[in-house]
Amino acid sequence: MATTQSNDHGAGLLDAQLELYANTLAVVKSMALKTAMDLGIADAIHHHGGAATLPQILTRVTLHPSKIPCLRRLMRVLTLTGVFAVEKPTAADEPPVYALTPVSRLLVSSGNLQQAPIMSLLLHPSCITPFLRIGDWLQRELPGPSIFEHTHGRSLWEVADGDAAFSKVFDDAMVSDSRLVMDVVVREHGEVFRGISSLVDVAGGHGTAAQAIARAFPEVKCSVMDLAHVVAKAPGGTGVEYIAGDMFESIPPANAVFLKWIIHDWGDDECVKVLKNAKKAIPSKDAGGKVIIIDVVVGAGPPDQKHIELQALFGAYMMLINGVERDEKEWKKVFIEAGFSGYKIIPVLGFRSIIEVYP
Repeated sequence: MATTQSNDHGAGLLDAQLELYANTLAVVKSMALKTAMDLGIADAIHHHGGAATLPQILTRVTLHPSKIPCLRRLMRVLTLTGVFAVEKPTAADEPPVYALTPVSRLLVSSGNLQQAPIMSLLLHPSCITPFLRIGDWLQRELPGPSIFEHTHGRSLWEVADGDAAFSKVFDDAMVSDSRLVMDVVVREHGEVFRGISSLVDVAGGHGTAAQAIARAFPEVKCSVMDLAHVVAKAPGGTGVEYIAGDMFESIPPANAVFLKWIIHDWGDDECVKVLKNAKKAIPSKDAGGKVIIIDVVVGAGPPDQKHIELQALFGAYMMLINGVERDEKEWKKVFIEAGFSGYKIIPVLGFRSIIEVYP
C-alpha cells in the first residue's frame, strides 16, 4: 500500500499526467502532417535530391521570414514521428539535413502512388470539425444523423454532390488510395481475380481499381457502377465500361462483384441490402461466382500495436458518417443475413483485408 501511495504522489502521478498530455496533444501530429502537405515540404526535399537543409527547403516553400523558427519546430515533430528523417550536424555552424523517408516519399506529388490526397480528406476541416461535437452527438438516439450531418446539416455524400471543391478532394482521395492498394493487390495477390471472366466494381468512382484489374488481367471484362452524376464525369479510354446505377436498388450481372472500402461506410441494414443485390448479380459458387471485398476486419492482420491502434482509430473515425469497422463475427453476421454460404478472410493489406464471399 505504501508503494502504491508513493507512486500516486510521485513518479506514478507524473507518468499518468504524461499519458494525458501525450493523448491530448496527439492532434498536433496530425496538424503538423497537414501543414507539411499544405506547404509541400516533401516536394521541396525531393527537389533537392531527397535530402535538404532548412534554407534549401525554404527555396521551394513559401513562408514568411518571421516564421522560420516555427518551421524548425514543425520539422522537429515531423522527424520524431518518422515522417521525415534528420541528420544532426557534425559542426556547430552546420544546419541539420532533413531527408525523405518511406512515409514522406508517399507525399511527393509527382509520385504515382502518392497518398497526400487521402490524408488531406481525412484531415479536411469539414471532416475534423464534427469530432468537436462528438460528446453531444453520443447523447442522441440512433438511428439519427451522423456526426457529419449533425454538424453541417447535410450528409457527407450531399456535401460532396453539391460542393465542387469538396467533391474534388473526395474524388482525388479515393483515386490515391486505390492506386496504392490495387498496385499491391494485382502484383502480389492477383489470385483472387484468376478464373473470373467479368467483374463489376460497385461504387467504383472513376474506375481506378477496375482499371488496375483490367490492365493486370486483360481477360477479365471490367465495369464500374456508380451513381449517374459520378459516371457522367468518368474519364474515357480507360478500358472499362461505366454503368449508372444505385447499389441499393440493383447491381449489374457479372462473374464477380468488387467492393473496395464501401461496406464500412454503412450500417448493417444497408450492408445487407447491398450484399443481397451483389448475390443476385453473380452466378453460383460452383460457376465461379463470388464477391470480393477490400475492407477492415478488426483483429485481422499484423498483431503489432500500430495496426491494432489504426483499426481502432478508423473504427472511431467512421462514426463521422455512421459507418462501421467490423470484426470477423460482425462480418459473418451480415454475410449470413444476405444469404451467403461462406467466406474467406485474407489479411494481407496491412490494416485491411481481402474478403472473398461465396453464394
